[in-house]
Amino acid sequence: MITRICLSVAVSMLLFAGSASAQEYMNPGGAGAQQYPIMNMVADRVIQKYQQMTCEQVWQQKNQPKPPMEVNAIAALKNDPQMRIVFINKVAPTIVNKMFDCGLIP
Repeated sequence: MITRICLSVAVSMLLFAGSASAQEYMNPGGAGAQQYPIMNMVADRVIQKYQQMTCEQVWQQKNQPKPPMEVNAIAALKNDPQMRIVFINKVAPTIVNKMFDCGLIP
């Protein structure tokens, strides 16, 4: 679940930047993030957004339909499995902790 604003930025950046091929899986903050500098910047914004969101905002976002730009960003990550791994490894701890704190997961 990625915020709408960050995904709008993500789609634009991912579409214009293209993707480099990853040589190895990422360790958070490691070489993988360096191979995808624009994705890394987008991931940092997603992390910051989730850190600042209230539980009410997270709940409201959960029930909203995905805008076209978010769908495109997800498609870009689906088309580049290595970049997706790097992105998820970076944003997952923050998002999952927020979801847990807000009661979205047990």
